[in-house]
Amino acid sequence: MAEGGGGLMVSVSGIRGRVGEALTPEVVARYAAAFGAWSIAKGTSRRIVVGRDSRVSGAMFHRIVVGTLQLVGADVIDIGLTTTPGCQLAVEHHHAAGGLMLSASHNPIEWNALKCIGSSGLFLEAREGLAMRALVDTGIPYARWQDIGTVIIDDAVAARHIESVLAIPYVDVEAIRARKFKVALDCVRGAGASIMPALLERLGCTVVGINMEPDGRFPREPEPLAENLGELETLVKASGADIGFAVDPDVDRLALVSDAGQAIGEEYTMPLAAKLVLRHRTGPVVTNLSSSLLIDDVARDAGVTAVRSPVGEVNVAVRMRELGAPIGGEGNGGVILPEVHLGRDAPIGAALVLQLLVEEGKPLSAIVDVLPRYVIVKDKLPRPNTGLDAVYGALRSAFGDATVDTQDGLRLSWPDRWVHIRPSGTEPIVRVIAEGPSEAAARDLVRRSREPLDALGV
Repeated sequence: MAEGGGGLMVSVSGIRGRVGEALTPEVVARYAAAFGAWSIAKGTSRRIVVGRDSRVSGAMFHRIVVGTLQLVGADVIDIGLTTTPGCQLAVEHHHAAGGLMLSASHNPIEWNALKCIGSSGLFLEAREGLAMRALVDTGIPYARWQDIGTVIIDDAVAARHIESVLAIPYVDVEAIRARKFKVALDCVRGAGASIMPALLERLGCTVVGINMEPDGRFPREPEPLAENLGELETLVKASGADIGFAVDPDVDRLALVSDAGQAIGEEYTMPLAAKLVLRHRTGPVVTNLSSSLLIDDVARDAGVTAVRSPVGEVNVAVRMRELGAPIGGEGNGGVILPEVHLGRDAPIGAALVLQLLVEEGKPLSAIVDVLPRYVIVKDKLPRPNTGLDAVYGALRSAFGDATVDTQDGLRLSWPDRWVHIRPSGTEPIVRVIAEGPSEAAARDLVRRSREPLDALGV
């Protein structure tokens, strides 16, 4: 559950808000100091990694974070303009006490955020976040002049990240290179340009790109949803590309456009990656409660189970670690491959999809055509001041034949459809998401699920 104070969203995803409104220099400094002091107090290291995506406000907040961390005694590893998975990998590489990534991910241009990464390279779990944020209220121990931390620049993050992707045992680099794929790439003027072209070129691809300037001035809605990828669809068709890749501003999500010039939807990325990985590894697949049934079908075909976790990358990653899952992620285009690290990673997703094209020997459009078809419908409403327990109770009564999951809000499911109602962790809203074998079936679930919310005047 997210907290909202004056529009500031505080959740398992970190803290985020609109720049100059909820997210001010004072707020950023306060939370950065709390994170640094809390991380150092654990005693494993004094190093804290700091990175940012390309958002217009990023460089300003970056300077504030670096100085603030020095003042709590942290030795800062400054990795500059980077990706969220790159920041996570840098924490592991430097054996750091933690990392702060300045990125509001898919949120609109006026937002920014602090993403808090623990010493394991995973985002903070809920209990860790509570302990860290307690320092905001109880007081932060600042260093005296002689204990101020240092700053070291690390500009090799992308290079190491690329090498880790190329080292995945079942990514046959030479076989991919031999195919000489033409790839259309849309980096939405985010941080993707810092790694995606170089990775694809190492894989022998010819890259035709749009929105490659990393200045944070997003030319469209930055979330890589199908409806936002019209320009990339046009580029794929005009250039004769074999595939189109779109990443979000911090490059942890990957969406695909087929060779036919059709954005197939971000829900396909993780199931397609899993289809490839499960040929080479065995074990359960973990995804969140709001992800498509496609992953259940892919898991079933491979003879393994699909396990659901609460929404939030760290929740999926922790469950994967517990179960020893070889692949997991989220239906928003986030692929997690623990053989590299337990974080969503678009470069990894791109390499796995290209390997799938090699092994299948047919285009993406043909691969997708034989997969089951589902339609997801998403709705959102303002969050009520009261809790949602009454809504959940009414919904359980209304859908008495459903399988119930209460890990994260309420998910009601049947063999070929589901609906998930939960408060957002990144916006002050309630999300209502449904999937069914047709748009009509999914919309009907959303409509019926909204009735108790409407009754409360939401």
